[in-house]
Amino acid sequence: MPALKPGARVAIVAPASGAPVAADDAVQWLLDRGYEPVPMPATRMRMEPPYDFLGGPDEARLSDLHEAFRAPDIGAIWCLQGGFGSWRLLAGLDYALIAANPKPFIGYSDITALHLALQARAGFVTFHGPMLAQDLMAGKAEPTESLAFAMVSGGVPAGAWIVPPPEFAPRVLSPGRATGRLIGGNLALISALMGTPYEIDTQDAVLFLEDVNEHPARLDRMLAQLRAAGKLEGVRAVLLGSFTRLGLGMPDAAAQSLIEPLLMANLRELNVPVLSAWPSGHGDPNLMLPLGARVTLDTARGGLLLEQAVVR
Repeated sequence: MPALKPGARVAIVAPASGAPVAADDAVQWLLDRGYEPVPMPATRMRMEPPYDFLGGPDEARLSDLHEAFRAPDIGAIWCLQGGFGSWRLLAGLDYALIAANPKPFIGYSDITALHLALQARAGFVTFHGPMLAQDLMAGKAEPTESLAFAMVSGGVPAGAWIVPPPEFAPRVLSPGRATGRLIGGNLALISALMGTPYEIDTQDAVLFLEDVNEHPARLDRMLAQLRAAGKLEGVRAVLLGSFTRLGLGMPDAAAQSLIEPLLMANLRELNVPVLSAWPSGHGDPNLMLPLGARVTLDTARGGLLLEQAVVR
């Protein structure tokens, strides 16, 4: 997949919920960093109730994605924000078109639906990473921005370690070292796509999970669903990202620590390495992860070893 070049054109898309005001700010944010922003039409649209959770009609959001992938002068596709509605696009995507035009595609949260579909049907690395409105323009802590640009521009080569800063070091819940294909994202979206043609493939995977606004009981239920569906049996290692706004009346860091025994109750019998509180997802910072890439999770190092080049 071609790396993002300095000064390249970057498509801004809103495959889920919209943020028309933020789209204008995103244009300036990318200009300030030396890129040529291309806001796609649906980023400026606003739907009426009951579809006001969507950034434009499905047809417009699909067209934006297709045009951004098709255009040879677009160097990357960056999601404006998450929200709701990406799953509505999956059946209408032209996967042959997308597979023939690989380029960095960046987002998370509801965008997990697109990551899973592209992993299943297009077969190239996509990037679970900070979005323009929700993270980058909000000034999330470093290395949120610097790692994102380094990874999509070739600054994180094969053999590099992805390790959070010491103040955001993950916790070891089960020690070890294992290699596999990095896959996953938002647990609620992974759960919602079970039983569909786009459900997650976890065989020989390093499984990454994160979530927001989910009570511990729902997290337990969704993990139990994955376990009952056999989706944990082939996992080589687990990377637990940020679990925030859990409704427990305490700071996010304390709440995540409190729920770790519940998470491990669903994972312990796997006997695989598990890292928790990895700073990716709906927290601060939000470190980019290359979904679909082969990585080694090493709990002693507290990080991921990138086993392959993700852009060239």
